[in-house]
Parts: sequence; structure tokens; C-alpha cells
Amino acid sequence: MKVSDFISPEEEKEVVEAIKQAELNTSGEIRVHIEHTCEGDRFNHALEVFEQLEMHKTKLSNGVLIYVSIDDHQLVIIGDKGINDVVPKGFWGSTKDKIINQFKKENYKQGLIDGILEAGNQLKTHFPYQSDDIDELDNEISKGKS
Repeated sequence: MKVSDFISPEEEKEVVEAIKQAELNTSGEIRVHIEHTCEGDRFNHALEVFEQLEMHKTKLSNGVLIYVSIDDHQLVIIGDKGINDVVPKGFWGSTKDKIINQFKKENYKQGLIDGILEAGNQLKTHFPYQSDDIDELDNEISKGKS
């Protein structure tokens, strides 16, 4: 399956809109990365992607990466240090559940949207939106090799 088969350009626009919507509730920064396969440990690889996307450079260390490896059926959600220092263990469980529930039905776009909106909702408790908040990270979906 190509990344474009996983999510079409039109669906991608809807996912980007969901990111913008979610970020209206929180100062947190949400990104999605999709690729075909994950080489090595999925968590370590997702951390590498997090660094490559410079998500660790937000002012409040509150970036969130939703990493999807299509062929391997892998999903990793990573929060930066600022998030991990204040949220309880298992914090991303509801976000992951929303994504997986839709992915199982092959509703990939909806899974991403549901997960993004849930992440924004969860983050607003610890990182509420500030009136002077600026969008520090690109909202576009990043992609690995096709």
C-alpha cells in the first residue's frame, strides 16, 4: 500500500484541518508522520523521526508525534519532555484507542482525525491555549519513503 493509498491528498487536507482545530484548545503542537515500514524498534525509530522533524524545539517542550508505519501496522504516540513530565502514565491510551478503533475498520483518515482531536482535548488540561500562542510546528503530514 502506498502512502497515497493509505490517505488521499483530499483526506490529508481534512487531517491537517483537524490538527489546526485541536491546536485551538492547547498550546501543544501535534504532528503526524506516515511511512511504510519501521526499521528496528518502532519506539526508537519514532523518536528519531521526532528529532528529525525538530519537534523538540518548541518553547514549552510540548510537541506530540503520531507515528504510523503502514505495512508493519505500528502506531506510536510520543510526547516531548514538557508533556511527559506532567501527564500520568497511560496518558495517550484514549488517543491510541480512538485511532486503532478506526484503523481496524480501515477508516484511516477518521482514525487520525479522532486521535488528533482526542490528543488536543487531553492536552488542554495541562497545556491550555494561550492568547499569545503561535503555531511553532508545521501542521502538514510528514511522510517517509514511498
